[in-house]
Amino acid sequence: MTGETVTPPPGPAHLSDTARAAIEQPIIRAPFPALHDRAGWEEHVRGVNGFLGSVLPNMELPLSSELQHPGGVPTYVITPHNAFDQHAVYLDIHGGALLYGAGDLTRVIGELGAMGTGIVHWAVDYRMPPEHPYPAGLDDLVAVYRALLGSREPSQIVVGGGSAGGNLAAALMLRIKAAGLPMPAALVLLTPEVDLTESGDTFTTLADVSVGLQSLRDVNILYANGHDLEDAYLSPLFGDVTGFPPTLLISGTRDLFLSNTVRMHRALREAGVIADLHVIDARPHVGFMNAPEEQAVNAEVRSFVRRHVGLDAT
Repeated sequence: MTGETVTPPPGPAHLSDTARAAIEQPIIRAPFPALHDRAGWEEHVRGVNGFLGSVLPNMELPLSSELQHPGGVPTYVITPHNAFDQHAVYLDIHGGALLYGAGDLTRVIGELGAMGTGIVHWAVDYRMPPEHPYPAGLDDLVAVYRALLGSREPSQIVVGGGSAGGNLAAALMLRIKAAGLPMPAALVLLTPEVDLTESGDTFTTLADVSVGLQSLRDVNILYANGHDLEDAYLSPLFGDVTGFPPTLLISGTRDLFLSNTVRMHRALREAGVIADLHVIDARPHVGFMNAPEEQAVNAEVRSFVRRHVGLDAT
């Protein structure tokens, strides 16, 4: 079976040339392996991780990274050299369709995030399919959060993730609440994959403009491992979000997960949670990459995170 290629419409004139180039790339919808094809999935994951390793910037940064095992889970503890407060921690849950981003990619993604916020990041290398489907990765995050509570006050912790990491970050809040554990100071959901049923409007309306993302239904079924996709720990949008901490949500008008983001924002607001939503014009799921427009997104995350752990917003 061959993939399908779609050419998205031109970007708006107000964008920089770099941003327009990012959103005008061809959209390639490649088929996934058959659900029963374990070897095929393993090869697929290796291929995507190899590609990600080739495109993610892996440079010398002013920080230190140490692989530790809080709660028995491999976690990169990343400390920026300019982090004058080493008590505040961002529990960083990487994205990657609940399938990609393991190993050293976790470190690289965490280091980029730590440079953005300027505080210590705990980047969790949680387990993923095909070897470790649900609930393995979520169990790992609960274990790391419990360990983090052993050394930090809840007021010093922010939990955040993008895309699949946003799914797990929101599901972690549900698990925290069910276990009677204290909530963190804040939650960051960057274009979160909070509905594995893909029931939102933009899964149809933005399918031909969302660069870097296609429907992940086959991956979601693989991850769910026979569980109902509407289960709240799989699709946190359908859970009881009452009592969640203040939450920042960011998406864009060319993001397939825009419906996920705005529906989660509405659910949080209706539950009485303080929730800030930013929808960026023309921004795709993977962001504007190195375009100047992405700096505003990074600044919002930095300001939100630092404010909620009692640091300055610069």
